[in-house]
Amino acid sequence: MITDVNFYLLAITALLIVGISKGGFGGGLGMIAVPMLSLVISPIAAAAILLPVLCLMDLFALRGFKGKFDFSVLKPILPAALVGVIVGALSFHLMSERSIKFMISVLTILFCLDAVVKVILKRKPEPKAPNNMRAAIWSSLSGFTSFSVHAGGPALNMYLLPLRLNKSVYASTTVVFFTFINYVKLIPYISLGLFDSQILTTALVLAPIAPLGIWLGIYLHNRLDEKIFYQLCYGFLFITGLKLGYDALTMA
Repeated sequence: MITDVNFYLLAITALLIVGISKGGFGGGLGMIAVPMLSLVISPIAAAAILLPVLCLMDLFALRGFKGKFDFSVLKPILPAALVGVIVGALSFHLMSERSIKFMISVLTILFCLDAVVKVILKRKPEPKAPNNMRAAIWSSLSGFTSFSVHAGGPALNMYLLPLRLNKSVYASTTVVFFTFINYVKLIPYISLGLFDSQILTTALVLAPIAPLGIWLGIYLHNRLDEKIFYQLCYGFLFITGLKLGYDALTMA
């Protein structure tokens, strides 16, 4: 089990943010966890520790949105996401810690900049019709980035948000999507030997944060200013992305 106090401070904070996001606010902030933990441990170890906790978190989130998802939206994106996971698993050994950190940095910064642009433009485009080609492209990319660093949210949102789904339908659809993807990811994570005793013990210690984070999200949904919550999270995420990019570029 990891004993570094700094690790647990970051891990608990990250998981609470993820849980609050899943339980009441949405918005794809599930990607915040790996970048935060990558500040103190390797991205590969961070992803392995987080996956069992995220799987547990998904079950609690799934209960809150039971029966509200749109199967017609899920039908084209789940198979493509599965392909993305497979590609991620097959290319896993080709990626160094440096390249993974750099990828996390780029995804994180682009995700934050995309949010800023949307605020500046204040645009609400007309809903786009579902499109199998766009669904395949973005959901396969979501599966790939989700496998590597649990950062599938931005790519999936590139497809789902233009559809302008009902808020509950959108939230439920994303919950079902990532529940499916996270449980599928367990298979290659096991086959690649990413779950050693230290990883699993640390994940077990962090497991109680899963229901707590979801509960906080539900509790704070009508009590916390969503705008302030996201401004703080995006600000910290952007700084984290810059730090990881610097670390990647300066690694020997």
